Amino acid sequence: MNAKYLKLLVNLYPPYWGTGITVRSISPDYREIWVQMKMRWYNRNYVRSHFGGSLYAMTDPFFMLMLIHILGKEFVVWDKAAHIDFIKPSRGTVAARFLIKEEQIKQIIDNTSGGRKYFPEFSVDIENEAGEKVAHVVKTLYIRKRSMK
Repeated sequence: MNAKYLKLLVNLYPPYWGTGITVRSISPDYREIWVQMKMRWYNRNYVRSHFGGSLYAMTDPFFMLMLIHILGKEFVVWDKAAHIDFIKPSRGTVAARFLIKEEQIKQIIDNTSGGRKYFPEFSVDIENEAGEKVAHVVKTLYIRKRSMK
């Protein structure tokens, strides 16, 4: 799928559209995605900072989506687990930049040879407009090569 088309689909996806999450860019090779979320009355919590669920939602599928497109149909890629640390209250616009490096792709290919399951961890920081880290998310993925029957 073309990266521009995926960006449009994700931005129209009701759970993102409804929380104010916007994919700003997806690189053509799927190795970088930039997502942001503006503060709105409907995505803030009782103490007027971003709702934690919305902060997590802006990081949820992106490493999985990136690797599905990078590795291709011969690999199974699923989200397995996640952990989020809320570092400071966030207000205004927040952003997350997802990046997958060539070294990580080589590790995946090496660790899935022979049909082995691999559970790599990827992390992303959510930053406010001043570039301060407001949350840190670690995603664990399940990856294996498909059996060719």
